[in-house]
Amino acid sequence: MENTIKVERAILGLTQDELVKKNGVSRQTINSIEANRYVPSTVLALKLSVVFSTTIYLT
Repeated sequence: MENTIKVERAILGLTQDELVKKNGVSRQTINSIEANRYVPSTVLALKLSVVFSTTIYLT
């Protein structure tokens, strides 16, 4: 399952650095999540869903 973080970030006009500051993770983490090389923890997924005002799907 692919994520839509890059698209959601673009819709809000956020840079990776701005998303990093809102979630307390490294830019490398955000980059890896966007590239589907890393699956975020449940806690991080929930934090991201708050920033994007959306729901998450756990598989």
